[in-house]
Amino acid sequence: MDTIIFDLDGTLLNTLEDLTDSVNYAMEKFGFPVHTIEEIRSFVGNGAPKLIERSIPQGTENPSYEAVLAAFKEHYAAHCEDKTKPYEGVMELLAQLKEKGCRMAVVSNKFDGAVKRLCKKYFGSYLETAIGESADVKRKPAPDTVYRALHELSCDGSRAVYVGDSEVDIQTAKNASLPCISVTWGFRTEEQLKAAGAEEKFMLSSPLGLLPLLARLREEE
Repeated sequence: MDTIIFDLDGTLLNTLEDLTDSVNYAMEKFGFPVHTIEEIRSFVGNGAPKLIERSIPQGTENPSYEAVLAAFKEHYAAHCEDKTKPYEGVMELLAQLKEKGCRMAVVSNKFDGAVKRLCKKYFGSYLETAIGESADVKRKPAPDTVYRALHELSCDGSRAVYVGDSEVDIQTAKNASLPCISVTWGFRTEEQLKAAGAEEKFMLSSPLGLLPLLARLREEE
């Protein structure tokens, strides 16, 4: 297994504080209640439209929904690097994977501009492609972003694994017919991941644990 498709938020980058700040900026701007960081943790995973739908009273039925979504996107585009940082051990993991000749990509439900900007800043020398939400590709859990990443890596998927932190990622990997490795340091708990179908033998509590797991998967080929 030498091709790794990573989720971004909650897997490689801890973006939760910046997401919370931008949601609450939009909420306050239109006079709606703000949210705790733990509430936002439970709302993320399906892209910005769903995040705002879960954050705003009455969801998409709220007359201000589109304006709040636009305000969130504008604020987040300007502040997505304020508090965001890679999880401990991630940079060392990526360096070791590259040294071993692995191919790496990111697929995310975050809007494409922010995905490419953050990946270039933090992981530019390690990732070969980064794909986010856009009008011409279906968001996860549809497998389309994964298929596009594999195409750009010139990989048929037979030697690829998917690494993510949420139930959306588990379903995405299933839809793309890839083994799913679930991480417990992100936005979902171990119990939530297991309830969503994560296999215990494919669960990681630290980034560097991916290396022996990949070695085990190679032996089982």
